[in-house]
Amino acid sequence: MKKLIALIVLVTLQSCYSQKKEETKPTVIKTEAEWKKKLTAEQYNVLREKGTERAFTGEYWDHFEKGNYVCAACNNVLFSSEMKFESDCGWPSFDKAVEGSVKYNEDYSFGMTRTEVVCANCDGHLGHVFDDGPKETTGKRFCTNSVSIKFIPEGKSVN
Repeated sequence: MKKLIALIVLVTLQSCYSQKKEETKPTVIKTEAEWKKKLTAEQYNVLREKGTERAFTGEYWDHFEKGNYVCAACNNVLFSSEMKFESDCGWPSFDKAVEGSVKYNEDYSFGMTRTEVVCANCDGHLGHVFDDGPKETTGKRFCTNSVSIKFIPEGKSVN
């Protein structure tokens, strides 16, 4: 009986994993050589190699103009300025992402469990999401690398 239960659990987990893998395929696919040609060295490090820029050094950590923030790799609209808040963490912080614009991955690096946030369009690493955001909105803090995003002022086109 224990073997049967274990087999059912294994088959169920494999099915869930397969479905999740299928749902998470990026729509923008490039070779690493193509990404290296398109991105700056710092963008490549963060977006493709899951690096992190130093706190309080990025272009957008204290930026509060009206507009949208898009993926620096593929121009997918990720956040609006209405979602941005001042968190004093040293990175741009948003309380939510545009619906369907990001995906979430479990990240076990550095001896801790975190939730990584990636662009749903190209799988570019954006940062992590934490449960210490504004309680009056979502309670979430999307801690985002400035180098992984670009700001598009209100009224301007993404391209």
